[in-house]
Amino acid sequence: MTELMELPPVAECSVEGCSYNDHSHCHAAAVTIGGTSGDAQCATFIPLGVKGGLDKVISHVGACQRQDCTHNSHLECTASSVRVGAGHDIADCLTYAPA
Repeated sequence: MTELMELPPVAECSVEGCSYNDHSHCHAAAVTIGGTSGDAQCATFIPLGVKGGLDKVISHVGACQRQDCTHNSHLECTASSVRVGAGHDIADCLTYAPA
């Protein structure tokens, strides 16, 4: 199993209205990438008015459910970092690359 420090960081999040996002920095300890064919959603996105997460944290990709992504190895992301932003949905993994 990969240790937390080896998981790819969330380098950028441009999603507005997510409880974990504060001006391009994700405050979730880890995010999960999910979605359906052709769409890699950030499954951690929560559209609430209450801010969540930790004040001092560098978010990482905790799990990737997109087996069809070239960066996925045994449900873990192997990209050097990921970007989250608007895509097909409000919060998508913009680093997703179909295999």
